[in-house]
Amino acid sequence: MPNESLHDWLHSSTSTQRLSLLQRINILIDVAIAVNYLHNHCPITISHGDLKPSNILLDDDMVAHVGDFGLAQILGTDSNNNSTGVKGTIGYAPPEYGLGSEMRSSGDVYSFGITLLEVMTGKKPTDDIFNEDLSLHKFASMSLPDQVVNIIDDAAIVEQRTEVKAKKMEECLVSTIHIGVSCSMDSPTQRMSIEHVVHELQHILDVLQSI
Repeated sequence: MPNESLHDWLHSSTSTQRLSLLQRINILIDVAIAVNYLHNHCPITISHGDLKPSNILLDDDMVAHVGDFGLAQILGTDSNNNSTGVKGTIGYAPPEYGLGSEMRSSGDVYSFGITLLEVMTGKKPTDDIFNEDLSLHKFASMSLPDQVVNIIDDAAIVEQRTEVKAKKMEECLVSTIHIGVSCSMDSPTQRMSIEHVVHELQHILDVLQSI
């Protein structure tokens, strides 16, 4: 892809370009729509199994495309002999996969939630500050609702000229982090549905574009 991967934009030490807040939300919407298609609108239900920034590719228009389906599985089958055990990359794979659970669509939702938090904070789930006592999920959860601005990647925040606009932007940031936290809950049943994610992110984008 012409603009390489989302990982490159978030973490490249050589690039001087950084993603704006609107670009980040648009990319997250593109990915959520792709996952929603795989889970709910594809003729066969597919779990990607390895959703992470390095597998999200950006075209000329900065539209995000989900790639690398090497671990993907048609749900309800074991045709690729990969129905149980650890799947995905450490930090992005849901905890139940480490316990031998079968691949489920809720696993992709977890990976999406971690990816969203990485996009918004600029921190990888494997960064040195995270350990057994502190994860990216917990780091983000602890910031809700009053300290969210303090954990957002500086490049994503544009100073607003009026208090009203600043308040609206902060509310959008809180809502976005809330989505990431809700998607990356340890319990699969507590995770937000990907359809709800698409709806909520679109609402956030609409508000940001009106500021």
